[in-house]
Amino acid sequence: MGRRRQQGQAGADGGAAPLLDQAVRAVLTAPEDGLDLALDTGASLMAAVPAQWPAVSRALLGYADTAVGRCWSAGWRPADLARVVRRELKPVHLALAVDLIAAEGRRHPAAALDRRWHEQLRELEAEVWWQGDEAYLAAFAHRHRLDRFALATAALELLRTWGRLPPIAPVGPGPGPGGRAGGAPRADRQAQGPVPGEPRMLSRIRALLAKAESTEYPEEAEALTAKAQQLMAQHSIDEALLAAGGADRNAPGALRIGVDNPYESPKTMLLDAVAAANRCRVVWAKEFGFCTVVGFDGDLDGVELLYTSLLVQMTHAMQKAGSRQHLDGASRTKAFRQSFLVAYAARIRERLTAATERATEDAAAGRHLREDGTEEHLVPDERLLPALAARTEAVDQEVGRMFPKLVSQRVRVSDGEGWVAGRAAADRAALHGRAGEIRR
Repeated sequence: MGRRRQQGQAGADGGAAPLLDQAVRAVLTAPEDGLDLALDTGASLMAAVPAQWPAVSRALLGYADTAVGRCWSAGWRPADLARVVRRELKPVHLALAVDLIAAEGRRHPAAALDRRWHEQLRELEAEVWWQGDEAYLAAFAHRHRLDRFALATAALELLRTWGRLPPIAPVGPGPGPGGRAGGAPRADRQAQGPVPGEPRMLSRIRALLAKAESTEYPEEAEALTAKAQQLMAQHSIDEALLAAGGADRNAPGALRIGVDNPYESPKTMLLDAVAAANRCRVVWAKEFGFCTVVGFDGDLDGVELLYTSLLVQMTHAMQKAGSRQHLDGASRTKAFRQSFLVAYAARIRERLTAATERATEDAAAGRHLREDGTEEHLVPDERLLPALAARTEAVDQEVGRMFPKLVSQRVRVSDGEGWVAGRAAADRAALHGRAGEIRR
């Protein structure tokens, strides 16, 4: 205790930053069997003297600037850091993580952040809500009903988790000079009106999917989702022709989408189905709970929107299918649902691919869908198919550059009834209406 008091007093006199650095370093390097001791020792040093708590608060926010900035340099983004914490730690750690991300964000002007970075900060509700950095820890402890020791422990656990993250392939510019890309930040994803900086076609797709998720009538949801996929394919074709004309020379980009348990494998299959139908590629990082989607910017936006909507529909269909039991009364719900979701994703892949092929055939023949939903006939553009092939090749090359070593994984189906039910549910969630309707 004498040594702890001596170091704690040093913190009160202005040595909080070295004390915190020492505690974090000990926790970062501690083996698993010595982690509890390192956490207890470090948290005790940080929390021992009430008078040093404001200095510890300032030191923590200063240390977080460096720790979070190091994660940005290693390819991580705000949603990624939050996802890691959500998977591995507790809600209080997530609240602390969001605050530290917000605090670090004060270093960067809004113009230094790209569109998706802004979106992630908004979705996390990352904002500096406290008054003065020296008061932060006291305010956080009061808000979450924690004592100093418990909060210091949580901070060290969080910094250990972030400090041990490996570098990953970046999916866009990090904050800093020249970092802004991709247009202005969009409004909430559920918004149905026009969004600044977003093509009007994507705004219409967003509105259709929001309505599809909210309606209580399956037939209406089917029609709305069908229309959204139709517009997505048309939008991709229009952008490909624009690029072929030399008006747009954008290169493929990437984004990360979280894929969480349970049933993360079939969820990834669903995302891959949506991505493939929209000329994108998916790479799954199972250990971190996310997929990287590679494609052109407009296609990426559409993939994210449609996957989110179909995931809602798929989950609802699975729950509606209910639970299953063996003849002896034992539960086989997990196997049934796993097979259900795999079949659902496989059938959605077939239907999305067919819809995209039909839209491409129509475009190649000169049939074009106006934004008001009516059809116009144009002179067939011979550049279309080569332009689409060039974009597919560019995406494949970008995947090879970002992920030079890829491994495929098979998904097993262990419940035949679940497979049949899943395909049937995917058929009911039709992505197109009657034949005359889908072909316009």
